[in-house]
Amino acid sequence: MKKPWGCFLTIFLLMACVLAAEETDKREQERVRDAGEVMKEILNIPDDIPQDLLDKAECLVILPSVKKGAFGVGASYGRGVMICRGGQHYTGKWGAPALYALEGISIGFQLGGQATDFVLLVMNPKGAESLLYSKVKLGADASAAAGPKGRTAEGATDIVMDAEILSYSRNKGLFAGISLEGSTLRSDGSANENLYGKKLSAKEIIREGKVGIPACARDLVSLLDAKSPKNKSDPKSLE
Repeated sequence: MKKPWGCFLTIFLLMACVLAAEETDKREQERVRDAGEVMKEILNIPDDIPQDLLDKAECLVILPSVKKGAFGVGASYGRGVMICRGGQHYTGKWGAPALYALEGISIGFQLGGQATDFVLLVMNPKGAESLLYSKVKLGADASAAAGPKGRTAEGATDIVMDAEILSYSRNKGLFAGISLEGSTLRSDGSANENLYGKKLSAKEIIREGKVGIPACARDLVSLLDAKSPKNKSDPKSLE
């Protein structure tokens, strides 16, 4: 009499594992879709990311709904995607995204307890490579600054030239440049495995093209290809 119950228990556990895996996959896909929606909404803000900066960015990191208090008082944690232009010198079309996580203490006080969307512009290959190879502390491992706003970045040349990463935030409909110094960005390995069905590094996804663009990322990629189809950085800066 015990054997049937043992079989039922085994089947139940297997089904539970399958359902859990499917829920995880859906969560990662939704994360990518949310990033696409955030980018679409921010690019439609009149006083948004300057077009000339977007056109000179090698990569973007989009982090929807970063929340305060995930690890205790003042701590913050967010999940999103990093997406880059293809090609050896980042001059091709936008490619498949890798999933990333933002962790930090200092930004917790700036968020005021509210969920905040972030968009980070990676402005040169050095900044991109640092994010692809290791966990990066903003302001230490990679120079970061609050991004200037408006239709053009003219008048903010010093900020643009000095920073590898420019950061923007949106909270309660308000859009602004914001400093994320002291926070860390890292590739979210387990999430990438869930999304693509195999273990992959951020470098393999973004630079080596070992996976195609997933369905959940097509809207984001199409948006960026339409809004910023060409890298207009000085070619010498990309070598």
